[in-house]
Amino acid sequence: MTKNARADQRPSIPTDKRTALRRALLGWFRKHARDLPWRRTRNPYRIWLSEIMLQQTRVETVEPYYRRFLETFPTVGTLADAKPDRVLKLWEGLGYYTRARNLHRTAKVVTTEHAGRFPRTAKALQQLPGVGRYTAGAIASIAFSEAAPILDGNVKRVLARIFDIQACIDETDTVNRLWDLATELVPKKDPGDFNQSMMELGARICTPRSPDCTACPIRAHCAAHASGRQEKLPIRRKRKPIPHYQIVVAAIRRNGRYLIGKRPPDGLLGGLWEFPGGKVERGESRPAALRREVAEECGIAIAVGRKIASVDHAYTHFKITLHAYACEPAGGRIRAKYHDALKWVPPSQFDRYAFPAANHKFLSRLH
Repeated sequence: MTKNARADQRPSIPTDKRTALRRALLGWFRKHARDLPWRRTRNPYRIWLSEIMLQQTRVETVEPYYRRFLETFPTVGTLADAKPDRVLKLWEGLGYYTRARNLHRTAKVVTTEHAGRFPRTAKALQQLPGVGRYTAGAIASIAFSEAAPILDGNVKRVLARIFDIQACIDETDTVNRLWDLATELVPKKDPGDFNQSMMELGARICTPRSPDCTACPIRAHCAAHASGRQEKLPIRRKRKPIPHYQIVVAAIRRNGRYLIGKRPPDGLLGGLWEFPGGKVERGESRPAALRREVAEECGIAIAVGRKIASVDHAYTHFKITLHAYACEPAGGRIRAKYHDALKWVPPSQFDRYAFPAANHKFLSRLH
C-alpha cells in the first residue's frame, strides 16, 4: 500500500461516522479555536512560516518569533534577500536550526524558481526544502483549500484513539494506516479548518496524558473512550536512554575580546557562533580536553584558568553539562580548522551574533 490512500481502496470509515466526525469537529473548532495570528490569514507565506516554526515547538513559544519575523521579513522576497546570519539571529532560541536554514533556502527557491508565488498543491510544495508531507498538507489545505491530509503528533494521537488503534504508531504500517484515515476524513469543503480542528483537539483536549474526554466534541464517536483505553493509547516505541555528555568550552580572552567560531552550515547548530571546545573523552581531565579541542579547532595552545560556569542543557537526542573556562592564548597561530570563521569579539558586540542556547547561559558572566 502506498502512503497515499488509493482511489480504488475501499473506505474504512463508515459514511455516517465520517460525516458526524467532520460536523462535530468543525462546529467545535469554529466556536472554541484559539485566536492565533496565523489563523487570521490565507497568505501562503505566513502560513508556511507558522508551520515551519510550529514543528516540535509550543504555540506560546512561537508567537513572538512569528511576529518578529513578519516585522523584519514581511514577504518571501525580503526573506530571500536576507543574509543567513540575520535569519539565524532572529531564529535564535527557537531551536532546531535546520528549520531556519531551510526557511531561507525555500524563500530563495520560491523567489527565483516560482516568481515569488508558492506552489498551490501539496505534491508540489513537498519539493521545497524542509517541507514534508505534513507541512505541505497544512499549507495546501489552509492557504489553497486543497483536500490534503495532515498527520502530526497531535493528529496521530487523535486518530489512534478515535479508531482504537492498538498497534505502535511509530511503525511504518501503522503510519500508513493513519495517513489513509486522515485522507478519508479530510473534506473537500473547508479542509483547512478541518485539519486545524484535528490539531487543536490534540493540543488542547485529546492530550497525551489525562485527556479531557468530558470536553471532547467527538467522544460519542471515539472507540478508545468507549472501551476505556483512551489513556493507554497511542502505543509508542520504547525510547532508548538519552546519553549525557560533558562538554568544555574556552572563553579565550585577548585585549578585552573573546575568540568565537562560526559552526559549519550543515549539521547540529549549523551557522551559529560559539566558543571553541568540545566533548571530554573518557579518562581525560576537563583542562586537558579543553587544550586538545582548542588546538584541534583553532591551532593554538591555551592557558586554562578559572571555571566561569557549569550549565545543563538538553537537545532532542542527548543532554550535556557544559563547563566554561576563562583562558588565554599561549602560543601558535590562530586558524580555522573546524569552524567556517574565527573572530575576536568584545562582549558589547555579543548581541550581534546568534549563539547556541547553552552558550547564552554564561555569556553575561563575560561582560
